[in-house]
Amino acid sequence: MSAMHAVLSLLGVAVLAVGGLYGAAACVRLSSDAVAAAPFGSGLEPAEHAVSRFHVRWYTVAMLFLAFDMEMVFMYPWTRVISAMGPSAVIEMFVFLGVLLAGVVHAWREGALRWT
Repeated sequence: MSAMHAVLSLLGVAVLAVGGLYGAAACVRLSSDAVAAAPFGSGLEPAEHAVSRFHVRWYTVAMLFLAFDMEMVFMYPWTRVISAMGPSAVIEMFVFLGVLLAGVVHAWREGALRWT
């Protein structure tokens, strides 16, 4: 019965915490009207809508970022197992980095990194 009592106590604390945060937010907000409390960035009024479309160039930059992000995801575990696997791990990582470098060179040649 004590486990059930602990779970119910924890649930009660969680409900009180969430309710308290909602109450605090209601006390400190400026206005409940969405137009009167419009968001701003760096003190400036927004020039365009928040869900406006991005230029297609940003998608290429995002893909390049993901490629380098995946590179780091694979390199961290690689550093842990390199001593156990030996030279084959080094060769495999350089092949992987070569494929990523070929992708960056291709994107550069196609003009994906130009901002004008």
